[in-house]
Amino acid sequence: MNANQEVIRRLSKYRNIMRKMRALGLIKVFSDNLGDALGVSPSLVRKDFSMFNLTGNKRGGYQIDDLVSKLNVLLGKDKKQTIIVIGCGKLGRALMNHNGFPRVGIRVVAAFDSDPEVLAPDSAIPILHIKEMQQFIEENQIRVAALTVPEAAAQAMVDILKKTSVKGIINFAPVVLKSSEDFLIHNINIEQEIENLFYNIHFSETQTRKMNA
Repeated sequence: MNANQEVIRRLSKYRNIMRKMRALGLIKVFSDNLGDALGVSPSLVRKDFSMFNLTGNKRGGYQIDDLVSKLNVLLGKDKKQTIIVIGCGKLGRALMNHNGFPRVGIRVVAAFDSDPEVLAPDSAIPILHIKEMQQFIEENQIRVAALTVPEAAAQAMVDILKKTSVKGIINFAPVVLKSSEDFLIHNINIEQEIENLFYNIHFSETQTRKMNA
């Protein structure tokens, strides 16, 4: 992940934190509050905001409503955020039915697969044949796709999507796909994440035993 992507990710987290604060009735927030909530320094919070001319003052802090509105525009949350799912196995269907998407304004508008037995064009989220994908993407100006296809099919899907309006992929296929300047790919390897968690737990337990020996 490059530096700009790291800043954007933090801005998104600041926004989510402030939305929760607003729900609790808070009106103002300080960089110290956001830094504590996110586990970063207040100076980094101020630096992130200053990059995009998001201002407050030392005594009065930041107006939450104003800052959330500006971050919505900056992050594109003021626009419709629609995605498609490619591959309708168990993981693909889980993404289609994920109830967290509507809460953050994301809507799965269609899914695609090559297996005729899983096609369901008249369902709430239509499952269409993969041959219809490019036309659907262009007609609906889809910019993000979730990829849950087998490893062997992943790169071919990327090559097809690069010829459409899609600009980014969430890749759940068990293969690392490379981003480019104008086409972003976020690789999510669930098995590796779980494995890393076990490694970290083991390391922590080992260190604790050494300290207590």
